[in-house]
Amino acid sequence: METVVVVQMNSERIRRRHLPHWDVPHATYFLTTCLEGSIPAQGLLALQQSRQERQRRQKPSHLSDDEWKVVQWKLGFQEMDRWLDTTPARRELAQPALAQEVVNAIFHFAGIRYDLLAYVVMPSHIHWLFTPIPAWIATLSADESTPRQRIQHSINRYSATQCNKILKVRGTFWQKESFDHWVRDLDELERIIAYIEANPVKAGLVEQPMDWPFSSACFRKMYGIPIGCPLVLP
Repeated sequence: METVVVVQMNSERIRRRHLPHWDVPHATYFLTTCLEGSIPAQGLLALQQSRQERQRRQKPSHLSDDEWKVVQWKLGFQEMDRWLDTTPARRELAQPALAQEVVNAIFHFAGIRYDLLAYVVMPSHIHWLFTPIPAWIATLSADESTPRQRIQHSINRYSATQCNKILKVRGTFWQKESFDHWVRDLDELERIIAYIEANPVKAGLVEQPMDWPFSSACFRKMYGIPIGCPLVLP
């Protein structure tokens, strides 16, 4: 049975399995979830070796402990994303019907449980950015599940069920653990939105972000919604 360690630090909650998960009150979260088995064995080995090398590095004197953790997280995340973009072992979300089911799931509680700020469904993974809505959080009972976890679990479970129906298969659809990051400030928020929406361009799928149909860039162009404004279905 997998062990989960929960550590409370002031108002922040850190949950650790294999990856660190930070939950911060009133935070905006950047989440990446991959298809189960989407990173090839060679990629998993390379990521493990890179992580061990980063852990051996000495923290630069001009960075705080928290800043150094963020730098290390970003380096690991960028390397993981390169493997997913260039040589994924699974690409089921390249099928438009499956990608649309994931988009439908992301929008289902948008404006109700969370403000949706950006998203993209790639062939092997999804990136999305959201802020849990305080009024919804206030209705939750106090237990070990955080608002971020509840939101993510609901979307993953529903989209996995719908996609497996289309594929006519059973089994694990999404990788159990996600890569999550809470946004520190407005500048970082803008950089993350740009990163999410540029992913299809970086992966060589389209020439302009708004050309990718399963993304917030396309959605905002279609409905004339400014960058950074919450996205909801009309």
